[in-house]
Amino acid sequence: MNIEITSNPEKEDLKTISEGIQNYNQYYIPDEVVFEKDTKFTVFAKDDNGKVVGGIRACAFWNYCIIELLWLSEKTRGLGIGKKLIKATEEFALEKGFNYVRTETLSFQARPFYEKLGYRVFGELPDYPKGHTTYCLVKELKQFKK
Repeated sequence: MNIEITSNPEKEDLKTISEGIQNYNQYYIPDEVVFEKDTKFTVFAKDDNGKVVGGIRACAFWNYCIIELLWLSEKTRGLGIGKKLIKATEEFALEKGFNYVRTETLSFQARPFYEKLGYRVFGELPDYPKGHTTYCLVKELKQFKK
């Protein structure tokens, strides 16, 4: 048995790991969930010239939408654009059949922003990154169902 660390893994090796966990998960989760493809999407805020001034990068699977990144340019902060980006993300996620949104934010970033929009902290990672805390947040979207 050899243990190997690489920062440049072979695609076939990564595929083996993915398929291995999928096969294991099949014992506990129905096939349609195990083999569900990720839904990747972005939501952009653009100025009148078409320049990106903010946006969200997200993916979704297993009934959860995950906001990976949310960024707003300095000049757009505090103008309600972040709230509009979140609303568009949540509506898209719900339309695609996802009922929860989760994200992470750092102690110097956007925790109060997310909490005002109905997200709740479900976990904390102290000293990650060093000297700061990462907050894990979640929001259930069922209240938006028609």
